Amino acid sequence: MKKSPVSPKKHLGQHFLTDFSIAKRIADTLSLKNYEKILEIGPGTGVLTQFLLEKEIETFVIEIDTESVKYLQENFSLLENHIIAEDFLKFDITTFFSKTPFAIIGNFPYNISSQIVFKLIEIRAFVPEFAGMFQKEVAERICEAPGSKAYGILSVLTQAFYKAEYLFTVNENVFNPPPKVKSGVIRLTRKENYTLPCDEKLFFSIVKTAFGQRRKTLRNSLKSFLDSKGVLKENVIFDKRPEALSVEEFISLTQMLS
Repeated sequence: MKKSPVSPKKHLGQHFLTDFSIAKRIADTLSLKNYEKILEIGPGTGVLTQFLLEKEIETFVIEIDTESVKYLQENFSLLENHIIAEDFLKFDITTFFSKTPFAIIGNFPYNISSQIVFKLIEIRAFVPEFAGMFQKEVAERICEAPGSKAYGILSVLTQAFYKAEYLFTVNENVFNPPPKVKSGVIRLTRKENYTLPCDEKLFFSIVKTAFGQRRKTLRNSLKSFLDSKGVLKENVIFDKRPEALSVEEFISLTQMLS
C-alpha cells in the first residue's frame, strides 16, 4: 500500500481511501442537477477530490486538519480559493454560499457521520443532493425501512425529507489505516416537498422521544404528549412501538398530538 502523504489522525476519525476506482464511483453518484456547486467534507489527501474536479461544476472542500489543508493547497491548483479550513459542524456554510443550492459529498469520518446528517437536515433547503461513505451500519440505518431494529431516529428524520438509497459496500482493505468495519455508500435526493404538513419541531421531538424508549409502546413512551383525559390513548396507533411506524405515520401522529 502506498504511504499516505498525510498522517491519518485517530482523533479526527481519519481513514484515507486508497482505491481510485472506488473514489471515482463515489464521485459519479451525484446527478449534478439543480445546483452549481459541490462541497466535499473532509477531503484528506484529495483521492475523491480529483474526480470531482474533473466535472463541469464548481467544487469546494472543507477540511479541519491543517496538514491536509496544506497538502491540498500544494497539490491541487484547481482548488485555489476553494479550500475552507473550518469545522463543517460549526461553520455557516449556507452563508458562505450566499444561500444558493449546493450538493454535499464525502468519505465521512465515522466519529461525526451522524452529526453530519443531522446538520444536513437543518440546512436541507439548500442541499438537494447528498452522497458519500459511512460506516456500513450507519449507512444501512439511514436507508432502513420500518419494522427492523436498525430503523430509528436517523432513518425517520432523514427519510422525512430525502429519498435514501444504499448504493454499494466497501471493504476494509482499501483504506489507510484499514477500519475494523465495512463501509457503505449512500445517496440522498431531497424530496420535491421538503416541508412537513405538521409542526416540524413537534415532529422531531416525538420521533426522538419515541425511539428514546423504543422497547415501550407509544402509549407509554409518549405519555408527556398525551391529553390529560386520555382520549387519544384509545387510538390503536399507541399500541405500536416506534420501529413499526413509517414516516407518514409519524407525521399523522404529530398532527394528532398537536
